[in-house]
Amino acid sequence: MEKRPGLALALVGRLAGARIEEALRAHGLKRGHAHVLMVLDDRGPTGQQALLQSLGVDPSVLVAMLNDLEGAGLAERRRDPADRRRHIVEISSTGTRLVADLYAGIAAVEADLFAGLDACEVDALHRLLLRIEATAGAPSCADGDEAP
Repeated sequence: MEKRPGLALALVGRLAGARIEEALRAHGLKRGHAHVLMVLDDRGPTGQQALLQSLGVDPSVLVAMLNDLEGAGLAERRRDPADRRRHIVEISSTGTRLVADLYAGIAAVEADLFAGLDACEVDALHRLLLRIEATAGAPSCADGDEAP
């Protein structure tokens, strides 16, 4: 049988994605909601338009996710005092604590997934995946995700 690295990547990616989504669900979140929180945690207060561009989702999907996150007390939207047409999105302190828990859950999944690799191999895999992403482009996270 011929080597099919793309197929292997797709199959392993599906397995990894399912396990990570399970870890996120353990905290009451779906992937899109968690992604929004992680971006906000990383960047700090962010304009809604910039967040939209970063996530690559349809505007209605982002609005629905932000409504869910606000309703759960995990994020907050406010008008930009310098431009009242613009919304600033910020993670709440509860959201920040949840992101720390999410990362711990993801780390546990990664430890299990990469148990057969040493630290150098994991680092090499990460570098290769980043190169593939940079040259192939990453698909958007366009699923609608329901409430957190």
